[in-house]
Amino acid sequence: MRRLIRAAALLLVLALPLAAVAQGFTPAQRAEIVEILRQALREDPNILREALGGLEAAEQAARATARREAIQAQEAALFRNAADPVKGNPQGDVTLVEFFDARCGYCKQLHPTMEALIRRDPNLRVVMKDLPILGPNSVLASRALLAAQRQGGYGRLYDALMGLRTEPTEPVLRQQAERAGLDWARLRREMDHPEVTARIEANLGLAQTLGIEGTPALVIGRTLVPGAVDLPTLERLVAEARAAR
Repeated sequence: MRRLIRAAALLLVLALPLAAVAQGFTPAQRAEIVEILRQALREDPNILREALGGLEAAEQAARATARREAIQAQEAALFRNAADPVKGNPQGDVTLVEFFDARCGYCKQLHPTMEALIRRDPNLRVVMKDLPILGPNSVLASRALLAAQRQGGYGRLYDALMGLRTEPTEPVLRQQAERAGLDWARLRREMDHPEVTARIEANLGLAQTLGIEGTPALVIGRTLVPGAVDLPTLERLVAEARAAR
């Protein structure tokens, strides 16, 4: 019982702002709480670790709940934007949304895993969201991809850029686009199209709303998955999303 009281006192002090503590207790009560904390930590230092762990777990749960609610609120923009490029089965029963940056090493690392997932799941629909957050060349690459989509060549250029080991500068983009059979003159002109700019801005705003802090980031069902994950994890998450439909 004494240990529970000590832990509760510690959590109280950790959870409350200092101003609230100062206003809610008399000087004698504050001194007593401090002494309880000191005695508790002398007898069992693990109390602090447990308290902090509990607070961290609560914060993580709150963030997960907020993300699920944000995903639900942004369902149409995430899953049903007809302008977005789609890989896999356009009529698939489960949609996975991938936010990526064409310069992102982890996105390149994830690429073969995603390709394997698509091959192994013929009912998976994958929506691609260009998220250029790694500098001017990232923006340039995203513009090239979205312009390529206007020629029906998004997937070909995307695969080329995922295999690229150099910076996607304009000369490199031209080389890759021409290798992919695209009309470079048209593509370069349409890279600056207002619709391309609007798409990129919309993706950046959507990512911010969902609390996405880096690439790659995947949305599967109501779950946001940050970073590159392995194939078994992706298959499990897709199966869970399918079962929850």
